[in-house]
Amino acid sequence: MEILEILAQGRNLSEAQALEAFRALYDGTMPPSCAGAFLMGLKTKGETALEIACGVAAALEQARLVENLAGDRIDTCGTGGDNTCSFNCSTVVALYLAALGHKVVKHGNRAVSSACGSADVIEALGMQLTVEPGAVEHELAARNFVFLFAPNFHPAFSRIMPIRRELGARTLFNLMGPLLNPARPTHQLLGVPLSRFVPLMAETLALTGLKRGAVVHGAGGFDEITPFGPADLVWVREGWTRKDTFDPEKYGFPRRQPADVVVGGKAEAVAVARGLLAGKGPAAMKDMVALNLGVALHLLEEGLSLDQALDKAKTALAEGAAAKVFAETGHA
Repeated sequence: MEILEILAQGRNLSEAQALEAFRALYDGTMPPSCAGAFLMGLKTKGETALEIACGVAAALEQARLVENLAGDRIDTCGTGGDNTCSFNCSTVVALYLAALGHKVVKHGNRAVSSACGSADVIEALGMQLTVEPGAVEHELAARNFVFLFAPNFHPAFSRIMPIRRELGARTLFNLMGPLLNPARPTHQLLGVPLSRFVPLMAETLALTGLKRGAVVHGAGGFDEITPFGPADLVWVREGWTRKDTFDPEKYGFPRRQPADVVVGGKAEAVAVARGLLAGKGPAAMKDMVALNLGVALHLLEEGLSLDQALDKAKTALAEGAAAKVFAETGHA
């Protein structure tokens, strides 16, 4: 296989070569032995943004896409893999955004490295976990929020899971999850577990045609912005990227400790989420929600400075503005 030879020589794939290889991987025509060699060849060489973008494009060709959505819509999703056992910040942020009038298409799965995945929280709060593609537009119109359970939209990945398990090593699929949203968000807040992935994922997002986004790696090794110190951040806007450092202390957030946001398991994670949606809970967790919510609002609302967006986020937390979304679940 020519592509394997190219990777063995440490050379990058062209767009045509990458698309050909990923299409064969997803449709099952690539033999499992070659599939493993292909993924490990990319990993050993180091995946490029173009190769990851091609992997995403080919995956979306096989996905059950959500059609006919208009207007701005955001996803708040990390890659996971930070092994921090923290509360599910991204889901709480998503519900606050919905409560503040923004359309949210939350793509997620069950827990892998966290105490409780986004799907686990959504299910525990009594919200609909499995929404068919044709019903997404209605759900968004009804409550500004829809959860897209990843396995329901990506049937081709059932062929890849056995290969990933056999390899037992990180591959580009550990990074691709947040890029595979079948509703194709126009805005995105994307977290990664290692700082070296920030520019790579930002460049990849820029290639996908995203309107505005931010890729972040938080202090303490988190795939979200944290109140523990400065975060690595790259802004993405219509094809260009800009590197930045985001220090919460400059915006009035006191320094917290990673232990302040740890939860002991699913039951505690769900209880914490319930409290945060109503503006209650530990100060460190509320600060972490406000930080990520503020950046998301800055992305969505043209003319809203980062200072103003963070102030708006703090106010929303203080008022428990997401409680009205939470109440709709029947668990208020």
